[in-house]
Amino acid sequence: MYTGFQHLHSFLAYLFLAVMLAAVIHYIIALSKKKDFGKASGLLAVTGLSLAHLQLVVGIVLYFLSPLGFANFGADAMGESLQRLYIVEHPLINIIGIVLITIGYSMAKRSATAVKKHKRLLIFYGIGTFLILLRIPWQVWP
Repeated sequence: MYTGFQHLHSFLAYLFLAVMLAAVIHYIIALSKKKDFGKASGLLAVTGLSLAHLQLVVGIVLYFLSPLGFANFGADAMGESLQRLYIVEHPLINIIGIVLITIGYSMAKRSATAVKKHKRLLIFYGIGTFLILLRIPWQVWP
């Protein structure tokens, strides 16, 4: 079960990062060309948000299943950088990134103009994705 969740978490991460990269590029182009907020903009926004939340749920389950997560929590683990990454940094920073993505989606939904929608999505999705990229355990990620 643990291995299955680990593979699902990695697969969803690749999918999430691809969608978020496409979304950020789309919003940059849409802002520069002052495009209307069409189906593609909305689809990228909701897909990115949904994948972020799905990744969060799978990550929380994995955090409690994994021997590297909550079960490894202790004073000794804080001294080891990779253990600290798994126990505290990766979950905390990624949750903050997902919260920013959620805030950006909510703010964009309530925005009156297409420019404001694209701008808010670009800012919040961009910062959220950047934070998530910072705390991926690259040295062990398949």
